[in-house]
Amino acid sequence: MKMPFIDLKTQYRHIENDIKKRIIDVLEHGQYIMGPEVHELDAKLAEFAGVKHAISCSSGTDALLLALMAHGVGPGDAVFTTPFTFVATAEVIALTGATPIFVDIDPVTFNIDVDALRRAIMALKTGETAGCRLPRCAKDLTPRGIIPVDLFGIPADYDAIMDLAQKHGMFVLEDGAQSFGATYKGRRTGSLGHVAATSFFPAKPLGGYGDGGAVFTDDDQMASLMRSIMIHGMGENRYENVRVGINGRLDSIQAAVLLAKLPIFPGELAERQRVADRYTELLAGVPGLVTPTVPEHCTSAWAQYSLLAEDRNLIQKALREADIPSMIYYPLPLHQQKAFASLGYREGDMPVTEDSASRIFSLPMHPYLEDAQIVEICNVIRDAVS
Repeated sequence: MKMPFIDLKTQYRHIENDIKKRIIDVLEHGQYIMGPEVHELDAKLAEFAGVKHAISCSSGTDALLLALMAHGVGPGDAVFTTPFTFVATAEVIALTGATPIFVDIDPVTFNIDVDALRRAIMALKTGETAGCRLPRCAKDLTPRGIIPVDLFGIPADYDAIMDLAQKHGMFVLEDGAQSFGATYKGRRTGSLGHVAATSFFPAKPLGGYGDGGAVFTDDDQMASLMRSIMIHGMGENRYENVRVGINGRLDSIQAAVLLAKLPIFPGELAERQRVADRYTELLAGVPGLVTPTVPEHCTSAWAQYSLLAEDRNLIQKALREADIPSMIYYPLPLHQQKAFASLGYREGDMPVTEDSASRIFSLPMHPYLEDAQIVEICNVIRDAVS
C-alpha cells in the first residue's frame, strides 16, 4: 500500500534522537527489568491521567487481568461487558474463571448501552429475563463488575455506569485500551472507573515498540495489590510470595520508548482531532455513510476513525484499487465467537452490535496524515458510492 494505515515511521523520524538516547541509557545501566525508566514512566502516566497510581505492565491484556485478580474475581462471578471489542476484554474474565455477560451497544458511540446494561443487571439479580439474553449459567452467578470499553477512543458514559455499579455493589474497570488521552466531562481516561487499564500496543494512540500496558487507580490498597500480583504475588521481597500472581512487568526499553513519546503525545492528540474533523467535513452527506459522533461532554483519542456503510465491500474494494488501506473492527462480535459458544448466545441476541459489525470499517488514522491524503481517501469513497 502506498499509504500506511498507521504511520509509525514518520513519528519515529520526529523523535529518533530521543528514542535512541533513552534506549542507549538502558543498555548502559543494564537494568532491563524494572529499571529507573519504569518508575519514571509510572509517575508521568499518573500525572497525565490525574490519578494517584499508575502501574505500567506487560500488555493491555495483563492490565485488565491484574485489575480483575486484585478484585478477587473468580468462579461464580459475573462481569458485564460489551461484545463489540477485541477479545482480550472478555478473555480476561474467562481466565479468572468468571463468566462474561455481554450487553448490546449504543448505535451512535458503539460503547456499552447503559439502559441495556441496567436491564441485564436486573435480569441477573431477579431471574426475569424477558427481552434480555443471559448466558446459560446465569442463574448461578453473582454480579461483581462492569468493564465498559472506550471503543475507538470515545469514553463510555461513566457517570451512569458508576451509578449503576454503586447501586448494585459492583466495581467498574475502565477498558481504555483505545482511549488513553481522551476526556469525559473534563476528566482524562484512566480516572473514570474504580480501576482503569490501557494498552501501549504499537498501533494505539500512545504505543511502544512492543507490548505494554498500564493500570490506574486512586485506591492505595488496590494499587498495592496490583503491584504484588504483577510480580508473581510478591510480598516484602522478590522471594516472598504472599499470593498467586503473574509475570506482568514492563521492560525498561519499552518504558524508555514511551517516555520519548509522551512529550509529543498532546500534540499528536490534537493532530488526530484535525484528521477526524477533516474526514467528517469531506464525507458529510455521502449517501449510505454514517460518520462517527463524539458526545459533547467527551473528547476522543481517535484510535480509529470508523464509519458505517450500506455497502462497505464496494467502498473497501475501491480503496484497495487506489492502494489505500482500510480495516474492519470488529467483523465477528464476541458473543458469536467460538471461544464463548458455551455461553449459549445466538444470532440476534445483540442486534445493534451485529448490525454494526456487518457495516463498519475504519480509515487510516494517525497524526501525520496529510490533508492531500485525506482528500484522496474521501474522493475515492465519494466516487465509489456515486
